[in-house]
Amino acid sequence: MSTKITELKAVEILDSRGNPTLKVKALLANGSFGFASVPSGASTGVFEAVELRDGDESRYGGKGVTKAVEHVNSILNDELRGFDAENQEALDTKMIEIDGTENKGRLGANAILGVSLAAAKAIAWSHNMQLYEYIKKLTGNDSFSFPRPMMNIINGGKHADSGLDIQEFMIMPKKQEMSEMVRIGAEVFHTLKKVLQEKGESTGVGDEGGFAPKLSENKEALELIMTAIEKAGYTPGEDITIALDSAAASFYNKNENIYEMSSGKRSTEELLDYYSELTESFPIISIEDPFDENDWDGFIMMTEKYGDTLQIVGDDLFVTNPKILKRGIEEKAANAVLIKLNQIGTLTETIQTINLAKEADFKTIISHRSGETCDTTIADLAYGSAAGQIKTGSLSRSERISKYNRLLEIQYRF
Repeated sequence: MSTKITELKAVEILDSRGNPTLKVKALLANGSFGFASVPSGASTGVFEAVELRDGDESRYGGKGVTKAVEHVNSILNDELRGFDAENQEALDTKMIEIDGTENKGRLGANAILGVSLAAAKAIAWSHNMQLYEYIKKLTGNDSFSFPRPMMNIINGGKHADSGLDIQEFMIMPKKQEMSEMVRIGAEVFHTLKKVLQEKGESTGVGDEGGFAPKLSENKEALELIMTAIEKAGYTPGEDITIALDSAAASFYNKNENIYEMSSGKRSTEELLDYYSELTESFPIISIEDPFDENDWDGFIMMTEKYGDTLQIVGDDLFVTNPKILKRGIEEKAANAVLIKLNQIGTLTETIQTINLAKEADFKTIISHRSGETCDTTIADLAYGSAAGQIKTGSLSRSERISKYNRLLEIQYRF
C-alpha cells in the first residue's frame, strides 16, 4: 500500500527540565504511523539550527513552542500531504526548501526534526522493520554495533549548580556486551552516591542525572570518581576510563579572549597545559569541547599535540553540520564529532555528518541533550549507524535510562 503522508500532527509537551517541546505524529496512507519527541539543549552552539520558541513571556516564560507546533499542523501538513515518505532524503530536502533559510529559522528546526523522525519511524513500521534496521539501510553501513556508553555521573557547568567549570564528568566501561556496560555503570553510580554521602556531600542530581555536589575544583570531582570506581571493585584505566565535556564556551570571556575558571584565568595555551595535567593524573581518554567554538587555534593545537592518544571531540565546534565538519577535517581541528539530531534538524543531514566523519576516520558519538524526553531514537541511531559511542546521561532519570533500556531490548531482541 501507499507510503504517502496523509497527516502530520504536533502537540506541545514537556521535556525533562519542564520546558515545552514538540511531539509529532506522521500517518501514512497504508495505516503506518510514527511518533517523535524533540529534545532541547542548555549548552548550545551558536551555529546550531534554530530551535523556534514563541517568546511570549505570558506562557512558560517565553519558551512555548506553539508556533513550531502550528508550523507542523498547517504549513508542513499542507505541503507534505501526499508526499511519499519512502525517500527520507527527498522528504528532508523538501522541508528545508519550504523553510527557505540557512538555519531552519522560519519553521524551526524543532518542527522539521519532529517530522523527519516521525516519518522515518512510520516507514520503518510500514516495512515491519526496527528503526535501527531502517537507519542501517539509510547509512549504507555493513553491520550493527553496540555503542560504548559515556555515562555522566557528576554534572557541572550549565547542567548543575555544583560550581564546577567542567560540565560533564563521565565514565566509560570497557567495551563488551551492552548489558555488562550498563551494569558496571550502574554499580559505579550507586557506589559514588555512597562515597558522597560519607563525605557529607549532596546527592541531588543535575539535568542529565549525574550527582551535583558542591565541589571546589574539577580535580576533586575526578578523585571522587576514582574512589567510586575502586570501591565498586574495578580498576581505573583498565576496566573503566574517564571522559570529560568541558563545554568551554560556558567559561570563555570573548571580550578578553580568556578562559575564566574557578581556579583562575587561563589563556588557550594555559588551558591546554591544564588538560595535560588532568590526563597525566587521571585515566581520561576523551575531552569534548575543550575550547570555545570560535577558538579553532586551540582545537588545532590540541589535536596536533595529543590527537594520537586522546579523543578530542567537537560539539559546539561542529554542531552536527557537515559543512563545518568538513572544515574541521581539513584543518585537523579534532578527531571526533558529537552527533546531535536537533543541532542540524533532519535525519538525512545527521547521517551525512556521520558518514563524512567515518570517511575521515573521525570517531562518532551519538548524543542526547540536557532537555530530553523518553524518546529512544538516539539508541537506534547509535546501533544502526554503528557509531561506536553513545552519550545519554547518567544511571538515573527515566529520560536517560530509557535509552539504555532500549539498547538492552535490542541486545536481547526483546
